Amino acid sequence: MLVSDIQLGEIMTICIMAVALGLDAFSLGIGIGMKGIRLLDILKISVVIGIFHVLMPLMGMFMGQYVSLLLGNVATAAGGCLLIILGAHMVYSSIRGEEAVSFDHRTIVGLTVFSLSVSIDSFSVGVSLGMFSTDIALTVLVFGFFGGLLSILGLLLGRHVSGWIGEYGEAFGGLILLAFGIKFLL
Repeated sequence: MLVSDIQLGEIMTICIMAVALGLDAFSLGIGIGMKGIRLLDILKISVVIGIFHVLMPLMGMFMGQYVSLLLGNVATAAGGCLLIILGAHMVYSSIRGEEAVSFDHRTIVGLTVFSLSVSIDSFSVGVSLGMFSTDIALTVLVFGFFGGLLSILGLLLGRHVSGWIGEYGEAFGGLILLAFGIKFLL
């Protein structure tokens, strides 16, 4: 057996968290895609979102490792609480029905603002994961892959369906983060 059960569990956990975080890009991508978007713009936006989904958790993980060294065992509880707060906020935002700020996705500023807005929660999760011993390279690459993939799917789907799906995607992602936060506390 090449991968132990513990490693397989860690990989599955990272993948599930990556999908949960990518659902934000998916849901906002649907809204942007419904406004009409070229395929080249879909690719460009998705690549930049994927890069942000690598950089943001990476910065968060380094910060989390530093905090973990300072706080020791308290860091695990803090990381779990952070995931619970982030997940609850995602569910609350979904229920509240906040609309994405309108921007021109063809400009550098618009693309950066959009990518940052859907990747900022990855920073917080990165802080939490940095407090645990996780494989940094694997984690950020999986986050980037799913962030980019789900943004492509959201943008493409947005070209073909109505906006009701996006709200449920963000709520589902928030529930997953809530569950992992509770798991870390127990």
